[in-house]
Amino acid sequence: MRQLLVLLLTAISSLAAEYKAADFSNLYGMEGFSKDLLSQHFTLYQGYVKNTNTLNEKIEQLVKAGKDRTPDYAGLKRMYGWEFDGMRLHEYYFENLGGSGKLDSDSDLYKAIVKQFGSFDKWKKDFAATGLIRGIGWAILYEDRHTGKLTNVWINDHNLGHLAGAKPLVVMDVWEHAYITEYGLNRGKYIEAFFKNINWNVVQDRSKAQ
Repeated sequence: MRQLLVLLLTAISSLAAEYKAADFSNLYGMEGFSKDLLSQHFTLYQGYVKNTNTLNEKIEQLVKAGKDRTPDYAGLKRMYGWEFDGMRLHEYYFENLGGSGKLDSDSDLYKAIVKQFGSFDKWKKDFAATGLIRGIGWAILYEDRHTGKLTNVWINDHNLGHLAGAKPLVVMDVWEHAYITEYGLNRGKYIEAFFKNINWNVVQDRSKAQ
């Protein structure tokens, strides 16, 4: 009976851990982002989803076999944050695109940005400067859940540099695959296109979420 219960719980756990790639085809036709660029980016994102599921499966198999104190187990665990964050950051990125790029000046978020940075344009300039840091990574506007403080943060690798417990509000991919086929090495032009397409409704919902 106990063995049957373990198998049942394992099956439920496996089912719950299966991630599905979201459909972001609604972004096709977005100004400044060609269909070819987006298609390639979607394919890359789908790879992170697949790899996250594969790691979950392999880790589970090692645990079942009692091999959770092996180099293989340790290696897979170390890889997990990279693949999972690669999946989730891309979802945040695509979700906060497809909008008008305009944030209502009467909104609570706009007022919070002005209070924190002095003006919306100053925030925008600082976020762009963060995105222009040499190297590959992400630029993220974070909100501290404890204090409400807003901070523009540079994330070098998917799984390094995040602010613990903070909410990612605006997420911008600045790995070369996000723009090089469209803008070459002119990352600044890509960032301008990103700003024009921010879906601030999504960003505001993130800010309001607990």
